[in-house]
Amino acid sequence: MIYAVPTKKGLGVELWGTRDDLEYLYEVISKFWNDENLFHIKGYEDKNKLISSFSYEIRKASYGSRLTRNSSHYSFKEIPYLGFKVSWVHIVFSIAALRYNMRMVESNKGEIAMFLHLEYWIERAMESYDSIGAKKLLPFLNDAIDAGNEYLYLYMRNINATFFEMKGGKNSFRKLADLLRTSIYSTEEYKGLLNFLQSEAKKHNCAIEDLELDDDDDIYEIEW
Repeated sequence: MIYAVPTKKGLGVELWGTRDDLEYLYEVISKFWNDENLFHIKGYEDKNKLISSFSYEIRKASYGSRLTRNSSHYSFKEIPYLGFKVSWVHIVFSIAALRYNMRMVESNKGEIAMFLHLEYWIERAMESYDSIGAKKLLPFLNDAIDAGNEYLYLYMRNINATFFEMKGGKNSFRKLADLLRTSIYSTEEYKGLLNFLQSEAKKHNCAIEDLELDDDDDIYEIEW
């Protein structure tokens, strides 16, 4: 069973499952990105970047290259569990992108159930970390994020970097919903980041989607 628990400092979640669980999750997610027949759709390749980085972590975890346990958090029975860490920002954006891409591909009940299961555990992890912050974040697990944004990956990277600069803790967690306003279409924050990206693209004489955010890797070298 795939499940999630919040990280110690509240920067995200640990997703856990058996090898079979993670391989199935990877298989389901793989259906909703990197479809060559859909690359002509504006913004599809951008969402590929976002989902690809999430999918990569699932695959690495299924190999035992991330987190490992001798049992789940909910059982003393010794069955190897594997997991990985993912930030709140990355997971909610990934879910938004996957839900958006599901509109383009026929889904079966098992795949829909897998996504509902994942959303349930993310919501549960938020609530267990801090109910006050979780209440403000719930809209972003639904449709608050503009998943049709053709620069969704860059928006995620920008918000994620800002969130990590806050170093975690419940105060940071409770401010995350304010940061995520940047992902809501037509807000001043949304327009402000778009204007910045347009300005940077013009300065570097490139397309917006070719921009690389100059993240300082040190901001991610902290206890999760």
